[in-house]
Amino acid sequence: MQDWLLKAFPSLEQDDVRSTSMGAGGEDLQLSPAARKLIPYNIECKSKAKSQIHTYYEQAKQHGDHEPLVVVKKDRSIPLAIVSLEHFIKLISKGK
Repeated sequence: MQDWLLKAFPSLEQDDVRSTSMGAGGEDLQLSPAARKLIPYNIECKSKAKSQIHTYYEQAKQHGDHEPLVVVKKDRSIPLAIVSLEHFIKLISKGK
């Protein structure tokens, strides 16, 4: 994720987006004030061997030629929108 953001925002330097170690408290990516202005998100990264989300995403890809979007809703929780990281980076870096 760090590399994706640094590539999408060439004005940022390596220490503007720092990855934290596993088990460290707080955000998984620490952003400098300059990075936070461009990327107004609290980022939590997960890597899983298996994920039902990916099954849903593959199903959305099969519906046509448009960008896949998965909306997930758990009881008594807000709905979440899931898109590919590449698409998300394009969305947040437009016009920057």
